[in-house]
Amino acid sequence: MCFDDLLIPKDHVSRRPSDTYYLDQDRLLRTHTSAHQTELLRGGSRKFLCTGDVYRRDEIDASHYPAFHQMEGVKILKECTGMEDRSEQWVKMCSEDLKDHLEGMVDAIFGPVEKRWVDAYFPFTEPSYELEIFYQDKWLEVLGCGVIQQQILDGCEMKDAHGWAFGLGLERLAMVLFDIPDIRLFWTEDERFLKQFKDGVITKFQPFSKYPPCYKDVSFWLPGDWQENNFFELVRNIAGDIVESVELVDKFDNPKKGKTSHCYRINYRAMDRSLTNEEVDKIQEQVRELVAKKLNVELR
Repeated sequence: MCFDDLLIPKDHVSRRPSDTYYLDQDRLLRTHTSAHQTELLRGGSRKFLCTGDVYRRDEIDASHYPAFHQMEGVKILKECTGMEDRSEQWVKMCSEDLKDHLEGMVDAIFGPVEKRWVDAYFPFTEPSYELEIFYQDKWLEVLGCGVIQQQILDGCEMKDAHGWAFGLGLERLAMVLFDIPDIRLFWTEDERFLKQFKDGVITKFQPFSKYPPCYKDVSFWLPGDWQENNFFELVRNIAGDIVESVELVDKFDNPKKGKTSHCYRINYRAMDRSLTNEEVDKIQEQVRELVAKKLNVELR
């Protein structure tokens, strides 16, 4: 249901263990709220929003976290029912209705802003679009959307129906609206953060004292089956939320060895205290030991 119902190819990157948390061969942690689209359509829903937590292996920086929240929206257009022989017409009607609704939603959230539609690719919609807005002097991607692939609706026994769908990340939307600089803050229990916000009120985040970063580098020769997200996941499992970012800072190939070397810079920074060099060194040593043991790299 998470992939097959949405026509996601078997070789798509989102299916890889380096991107998805598999519990076993048949179960995984939900990677997107789109997984519920066909379930709700088969249950008779024709207009709905679906919001929930989702989980992905990903890079480590200020805007990525292994757990976050998405909102999925779907609308089946009554006026397009029975138009399966006039595909050009119903695709046009669905696209216009989609853009009208989502532009209105964006204006309600951000106020009247300049917008632009960008052609995109998603396996489950065709045509597919991304909506960008010009906000605080730069273009920002707000959401992805498109006309639902007819094969998906056919699989829900809705052969004469047509409609559209969209999805957006709630944390990233909130980061823009509230000027929140780091996605880890959504998971903190620090009262300096929590007391700044009230239900129904958009309040700009006021930074509190930021503790100094502590940078540590780790270099190694890559194995043939290298998957970068596995390294990010290993670092996060060891350091938890005191790792702020992991950045590739150097890369070179050695033709004689037939190998490639990567150097990653890990930024350790807690949000509630200053870290000591001693405790960071212990964590860094664990990273070095486990990356060699579990990911089969050759340390340099």
